[in-house]
Amino acid sequence: MKLALNRYIVESLHRFYDFTILRFNNLTIFFCVLIFQLPVHAQSPLSGMISTRSVSGQFIVVGPKQISPIANSLAVKTNSQLIRLDPALLAISAERIKDSLWHELGINNQWRGQIFLALHSARSPDENVTIISTKFSGGWDYHVELPDILSRTRFMRALTGVMLLEFANRNAGARSAEIPVWLVDGLSQELLVRGDSEMILSSPDSTINGFAENRTVTTQRGLDPLAGARNILKNSAALTFDQLSWPDDDQLFGDDGGIYRASAQLFVSEILRSKNGTANLRAMLESLPQFYNWQTAFQKAFREKFSSPLDVEKWWALRVVSFVARDPGSMWTPATSREKLDEILSASVEFRSLSNNLPTHAEVSLQAVIRNFDSARQTEILQTKLRDLGLAQLRVSPQFAALTDSYRRAVADYLGQDGKPATPNRRVKKTGANDTLKKLDALDAQRRTIEETIKPDIFAPRNLNTAAP
Repeated sequence: MKLALNRYIVESLHRFYDFTILRFNNLTIFFCVLIFQLPVHAQSPLSGMISTRSVSGQFIVVGPKQISPIANSLAVKTNSQLIRLDPALLAISAERIKDSLWHELGINNQWRGQIFLALHSARSPDENVTIISTKFSGGWDYHVELPDILSRTRFMRALTGVMLLEFANRNAGARSAEIPVWLVDGLSQELLVRGDSEMILSSPDSTINGFAENRTVTTQRGLDPLAGARNILKNSAALTFDQLSWPDDDQLFGDDGGIYRASAQLFVSEILRSKNGTANLRAMLESLPQFYNWQTAFQKAFREKFSSPLDVEKWWALRVVSFVARDPGSMWTPATSREKLDEILSASVEFRSLSNNLPTHAEVSLQAVIRNFDSARQTEILQTKLRDLGLAQLRVSPQFAALTDSYRRAVADYLGQDGKPATPNRRVKKTGANDTLKKLDALDAQRRTIEETIKPDIFAPRNLNTAAP
């Protein structure tokens, strides 16, 4: 019996990689603790190993001094989706991923469970990741075994999974939480598309003229974060909630064309955007250890929104239809729409405080342009702004679409340009300066009200190619 159970554990570890411990029942978790208890506590680095601790102290990283020999293979060097981990960079990446994940979920309380990250030399580019939870009298600790070369997706899934598990188990008793796979996949995909180059730090790919050079894969900030999911789901039907709840092997390994991960990302995104969605998701995570399965915790946390599993399916079906029908192309996020609109509604000017001083640059409002500039200069600036507002209207998020059009019409009315073909017998009545100023002031007040509801984008844009000494 013990031999059979041990074989089942080992097979499960290899089968489910990132999500092994999340799929086990209590008996198997306890048995894993007995088997792996010694490696979990082996914090002293062995010969040829180095160790480091992250800035918060939550992550203890141990790994070999030299990266795996397969790092020099052509298959690894030419694959931009593979990353090379070393202890120092891994400690930084773990902290950045945690900060971004907690920002996404609105979590700001302190960690309780220690997370040990153990690196080993990769033998192939597609090795598994193992996560083990260990129960002690003071709480839970976590041991994550990672190859030093693995894909960005697998790395993000592993770190997201163990951090969600640590949060869910902060008040757990003897029973560890069961984290739904769709939540791990959905949140990890969200983090990947929003800025993995800022979070995932990889060892240098090569050295050129004495300088270490990295190839960086960057997702441009401000565009549709669901663009990748949209490309997949426009050709394949999104999975039902029941299918998300019970993924098969192909879906777990990503061998389904990415349909599972795209569906999970969309589902998590829609949940977070729904009324009280973030708070409900936190409540579900916190209550997971109280139940034998996550479905019960989900139903309890979202009972005001979904009174039955059928209600979840109905809501999800409507969200999928709406998503497929709505293709924003390169639509800006709300935060980027705000920044772009702020930029358009100001003019860059130069002035000299004294005649012999160097010119000083300043940003002034359109109202200042109308009040202080001569007619020719006004027309030159406002014509440019009119064009920019017309282009922006095609890309701003829905919150700013009507407002952008109102700004465009106010400027067009002041310039006497209503967009209709001009004829010799047709004269366009211009709006006076005072009336235009009042319109712009009122629109600015509306803009400030909308901006108060917009959260900032987490990640700033970076250069696509970086080099570090």
